[in-house]
Amino acid sequence: MSTPETVPASAPVAAGYADALSELETILAQLERTDVDVDVLAAQVRRAAELIGFCRERIGNARLQIEQVVAELGPDS
Repeated sequence: MSTPETVPASAPVAAGYADALSELETILAQLERTDVDVDVLAAQVRRAAELIGFCRERIGNARLQIEQVVAELGPDS
C-alpha cells in the first residue's frame, strides 16, 4: 500500500478503481483498530479522501460513457 509520503505528486492517485477501493478498505480496517497511531491518523484520512475523490471521478466518467452509449442506441433499440 502506498502512503501519501511515498506517492510522487505527479503520480495518479491509484492504478484503477479496484486498487483504490482495496486501499480504502485497508485504511478503513486500520482506522477501526483500537490501537491506531494518532500520528498516522491524519495522513490516512487525507489519503482516504484522495482515494474517494478518485473513485467518484471514475464512477462519474463511467456513468457518462454509459449514457453516451445508450443515447447512441436511440429510442428504437
